Formats: sequence, C-alpha cells, structure tokens
Amino acid sequence: MPRLTKIYTRTGDDGTTALGSKQRVPKESPRVSSYGTVDELNSAIGVAVAYGLSPRLMETLPEIQNELFHLGSDLCFTEEDKMKWQIPQLEARHVEKLEALIDEINESVGPLENFILPGGSPGAANLHLARTICRRAERDVTTLTRIEPIGAWVLPYLNRLSDLLFVMARFENKERQVPEPLWDTKL
Repeated sequence: MPRLTKIYTRTGDDGTTALGSKQRVPKESPRVSSYGTVDELNSAIGVAVAYGLSPRLMETLPEIQNELFHLGSDLCFTEEDKMKWQIPQLEARHVEKLEALIDEINESVGPLENFILPGGSPGAANLHLARTICRRAERDVTTLTRIEPIGAWVLPYLNRLSDLLFVMARFENKERQVPEPLWDTKL
C-alpha cells in the first residue's frame, strides 16, 4: 500500500505530474486527464453514497469505488511500466460482476417506457451525475487509446459502469417511491 507522508511536493508547480512509475508528464496529458476524470467519477459516487441510498446500492458502491482505484492505478502506469511493477488492474471478473449487477437491478425496475430525465430522488440525481462523469471518463480514455495502449478491461469496465449507474438511478427512484421524470416530447 502506498504511504503518503507529505501531501505537497512542489514538483507539480511547473505544470507536470508523476505517473505511478515516477515518469514526469504534462498535467494536461490524455493519460492524466483520463485518470483524473476517473477520480472525479469516484468522488461523485462518494457524494451519492454520502447522501444515503437504498441498502442494496450502499452495499455495492463502496466496492465499485475500490475498483475505480484499480482502474486509476491501471491508467497511471503505462503498459510497459506495468511489466516492472505489481499493481492492481481491472480484470474480466470485474466487468462480469458489473454485468450481473446490471441484469439483477434492471430486472427489478422493468423496461423503459420512455427516455427519462436525470433526477427524481436526490440519490438518483447524484447517480445520474456520476453516470455522465463516467461517460466522460470513457471518452477521455478512448482519446488516450488513440495515442498509447491501455489495460484491456478499462474501457469495457467504464462502459458497463455507466450502464449500471443508470439502472441504479432508476432503482433508487423505485425504492424511494419517486416517479421517474419522463421526457415530455410535446413541449
């Protein structure tokens, strides 16, 4: 486990930051942007959890937050550097677990009758916000893949997670007995 003894180092004052391997890169690099957006996603999930969600979601989301740290570590090391360091990485089992959760939760909320607006209960609204940040993370990571390789399970994980956050938002509204706000196509 990494141990942080000092929070500020002043080494980033020149607009660079260190990857996990200590290699210095510009703070606006696609790799840093990618794991930065994943960190933002994790924080948004933390806000949803802090507001309080139904028990089923509260038992699941902290584990997902830990997996997002795996994803962050996967992204803050280049594929070449991963051969030198033993770091947590995403695997097929992580994606499969998300798929099982999507199936379980989606079955309980039923099919979509219409497009829904982000909102409803506070918890659902926060989960929708996390979903949109997840989609941005997916776009940022896709940009990174055009430049350099990444872990094989990063993009599939983000893609499934955004779907899971969507069905979790629907589930939270159902559990709170808050009607889903539907898109009014007549306005």
